[in-house]
Amino acid sequence: MQDQVLTAEAKQMFESLIPRGKMGLPEEIAAAALFLASDDSSFVNGVELSVDGGFSAI
Repeated sequence: MQDQVLTAEAKQMFESLIPRGKMGLPEEIAAAALFLASDDSSFVNGVELSVDGGFSAI
């Protein structure tokens, strides 16, 4: 959706703010959601899982 609403210049500006250097893909966000919904996360308790390419770390 971002490709449809952002100009190339705006996308570059946003990507420059993300430590990873690029915007996340829907598949990357879905992988985090699937992890939390799976038994693999059964011992995860009381944390915030930021799926933002490191943006909240700066």
